[in-house]
Order: sequence, then structure tokens, then C-alpha cells
Amino acid sequence: MVLATLLCNWLLLVAATAGPAAAAGPPLRIVVFGDSLVAGFQLKASEAFPAQLERALKARGHAVEIINAGVSGDTTAAGLERLRWSIPDKVDAVILELGANDALRGLDPNRAKSNLDKMITTIKASGADVLLAGMMAPPNMGPAYAQAFNGIYQDLASKHDLILYPFFLDGIALDQRFNLSDGIHPNSKGVAEITRNILPTVERLLERVRTRQAAVTKG
Repeated sequence: MVLATLLCNWLLLVAATAGPAAAAGPPLRIVVFGDSLVAGFQLKASEAFPAQLERALKARGHAVEIINAGVSGDTTAAGLERLRWSIPDKVDAVILELGANDALRGLDPNRAKSNLDKMITTIKASGADVLLAGMMAPPNMGPAYAQAFNGIYQDLASKHDLILYPFFLDGIALDQRFNLSDGIHPNSKGVAEITRNILPTVERLLERVRTRQAAVTKG
């Protein structure tokens, strides 16, 4: 009797102290679709954002598979062109991170917004949820350009009811500790910081996916 009581108490303690439980069934497949910031410019594959994010989520108890669909140099136009063949079938969600190269090149913010809008529409039509990772224009582009560009992501998130992470480089931009010598691309420590910062938002994405899937199953 004493042994049974101790075992019961131990099981309750484990349940109470465990991290977020992984959803039953196969791992959720998440594609990170973007540019060099997620592709892992000059980094090992294991140091790139998708790999670090997968490890962090698994450490939190989530069953996930994170697919790296980042291509260095991609603008929103290039991303739109390759979208259909870059994202595999049966994907549960997409983290969309594009726009940095548009801003660096001073490309038309309205065109960038249109390209992102089309990508979001296509992804959602496939049945996948979207987490939109925002970007900010470099200061040297001037206030008028920054005002036109920086509002893109909030507008699209509101239009499509997306989970928004406002600035992908939050906490590491212009900090030499977290960037390569070019001052633009994150080093492995920078990617780790991005991962730490965005993790709660990605967990919200996973919860949205699981809620949607549960509703479909019940229906």
C-alpha cells in the first residue's frame, strides 16, 4: 500500500513538473521559408536557425520536424517564384521570413507587400498555418522608406489573422557579439539568441496547429 502510494505521488509529480507535452501522433512538420537569415549563411547546417529551433522545441517536449527552405539572397519576388516547389506536401505550418533583401536594395515596399500577400494566400490555401517574421528597413534608407516598409508585416498579419513576430533580428541587430564580420548576418550565438526570443511565439504557432487539427478530427 505504501509503495503504491509513493508510485502514485511520483507520477503526479512528473506530470506537474514536465514541460509542454508533445502532441500525440506524428511530429508536426514546420517549414522555415526565407533568405540567408534562416538558411544559415556561413554557418554549419546544425547552427542554422531551423536546426537550432528544432532542438529547442524538442527540448521543450514538442514533437516537430523543422525543414530549412531558406535561400541566401532571396527577395520577396524570388521567394514567390519558388514557393510552390520549395514547400513539401503535408506541411503543418510555415514560418515566413522574407523582406530583408528588398529593404537592403531599396525595392518598392508595395511590391514586397504584394509578394508576401500572395505567398501567405497560397500557403494558407494548402491548409498550413503561417507565422510571419517581420523585418525593419535599415536606418540609412530614410524615414519615408522605413515608414512604408515597416508597416507591411502588421498589415498582413491583421489581414490574414496570422501570428506575427514583429522583428526577426530583435535583440541582435547591430550587435557585433551576435553577428558575422559583415554586421548583417547572425553568427551561431546570434541564431541562438533569435531562437530563444522567438520560441514562445513558435509555441503559439504549434498550439494553433494542434487546435485546428483537433477541430478537424472532431468535425
